[in-house]
Amino acid sequence: MYWFSMVIALLAAFGIIAIGMMYLSDPKAATRSFGLPLPEAGANVAWWLRLKGVRDVVSGIVVLAMLVWGGPRVLGIILLVEALIPAGDMSLVVAARGSTARALGIHGLTAMLMITGAVPLILGAA
Repeated sequence: MYWFSMVIALLAAFGIIAIGMMYLSDPKAATRSFGLPLPEAGANVAWWLRLKGVRDVVSGIVVLAMLVWGGPRVLGIILLVEALIPAGDMSLVVAARGSTARALGIHGLTAMLMITGAVPLILGAA
């Protein structure tokens, strides 16, 4: 189970870093995959979307740092706490009547995998 949890942690870290980089480089294109309609046009919309990119990149770096310096239990706690992000995203997309398929298939699945990887690390079963 240890290797499964580590693979999940690596996928979560690199995946969210890649998504963050997409938001930084082409925020409108990245937003199309999120499950909500694009925000209204305006001069600063892209800059607001890039804020999400910065936060995504940092979230991934935190997981990588815990992989290197935190130990399994701390890594598990970080994964569990950070699973709140895709769970919250899923809830918001559904509440906004966005794409249910993307809400569940992207955000919900991500949260579930992160929790599945986190629990064995926290319990020491990894």
